[in-house]
Amino acid sequence: MKTIDINCDMGEGAGSDEQIMPYISSANIACGYHAGDENTMRQTVELCKKYNVAVGVHPSYPDRENFGRTDMLFHPGEVYEMIVKQINSLERIAAESDVAVHHVKPHGALYNMAARDRGLAPFAALAILDTNNKYILYGLSGSYLIKEGKNLGVNTASEVFADRTYKDDGSLTSRNKPGALIETTEMAVAQVLQMVKEGTVTSVTGKKVPIVAETVCIHGDGEHAVEFAKAIYHALKENNIGIKTRA
Repeated sequence: MKTIDINCDMGEGAGSDEQIMPYISSANIACGYHAGDENTMRQTVELCKKYNVAVGVHPSYPDRENFGRTDMLFHPGEVYEMIVKQINSLERIAAESDVAVHHVKPHGALYNMAARDRGLAPFAALAILDTNNKYILYGLSGSYLIKEGKNLGVNTASEVFADRTYKDDGSLTSRNKPGALIETTEMAVAQVLQMVKEGTVTSVTGKKVPIVAETVCIHGDGEHAVEFAKAIYHALKENNIGIKTRA
């Protein structure tokens, strides 16, 4: 049976984490830099344990004011250090619950900058490799983050999005642009099935773009997050596609 990982950004204060947990296989937990704190990290780890969901680190730029979604200029070495600190923070909290950390997925502007910046990407990947070489790096499919991660020998998972639209080059439509977000369950389900079954995504101009789909993201802070998670989970099952954490 074909399988796919479904991941969701959590511990960000959206209030719907437990409603989503039964329909995903991996969670990316905010570590306080863009959202959350030690208490929310601990609560989210416990939810992951309860629902058998893999625990992931969701490191960000230190930008709570803008939810980590504004580009910031740091030396790559500083980015390396801030990712390591956030990994170590969640590792400590996960250990309290006897839960292992499974993966690392950068958040927001850090994710997007590492995806498009060939100079920054290796530092983000190295932060993961140097912390624990068994951790999986979740990054945008086709991005420099995935390419540089592979070059360094990091275990990677190419990520696609259920709730975002794509440009002709396979990158995400900027959140600042109209039509960046997918607003209907039907569109989200159709896009996920196309990406997982066909290995393509239809861009905002109608072009079919090749894409590698190894993990599907649903944004936990999205207005329709719970509805999307349920519908995508059931649609995949109906198409004989299993939901399984990346190994």
